Amino acid sequence: MVMPLPVPLLTIDMLDEFPDDGNRYELLEGMLLVTPAPNNAHQVVATRLAHRLANALEPTAAAEVVAVGAIQRGKHTQLQPDILVYPSKYPPTAHWRAIRDWWLAVEVLSPSSRLYDREVKRGAYLALGVGEYWIVDPSDCSVEVWSRAHNEPRRATDVLVWRPTALDREIALDLRQVFRGVCEGAVQNDQA
Repeated sequence: MVMPLPVPLLTIDMLDEFPDDGNRYELLEGMLLVTPAPNNAHQVVATRLAHRLANALEPTAAAEVVAVGAIQRGKHTQLQPDILVYPSKYPPTAHWRAIRDWWLAVEVLSPSSRLYDREVKRGAYLALGVGEYWIVDPSDCSVEVWSRAHNEPRRATDVLVWRPTALDREIALDLRQVFRGVCEGAVQNDQA
């Protein structure tokens, strides 16, 4: 007779007891996801993208852009996208648990997060109610756009046009500026 292995069901409250060791600790239905601290290229791309999103949304005062954000549901799920956009109807003092209307979650791929971001988190974000999920890939300077409305992603490499359903206008992001120096650096490093 085969005995099942006991797997602990972790809670969000337990995450507070984890060490501050540079790793990112997340939970999905009580399952622990651990990724190491991101590399410099990851952080540069995430910061540039968050900055451009914040600048594009600021005149409308309709949304907040945070990097890193948290999506919490129940006691056993907390995901931390690199960038999170949600409506400004939630005050800056709102607890992550209170926010329920997420326009956009963005993950920037790293070698250590590629599997989680592509296979695990994509479905989770969309099932949790996130409007769109972007997978930003610094290795090929592209963004995959996933939404609940479409079964297949669209891919952008030069300009990414985003139209949040709550806004009456499009936002165009120049990805060449977001990835400036990153792809060229990857090519140079591969040739060395």
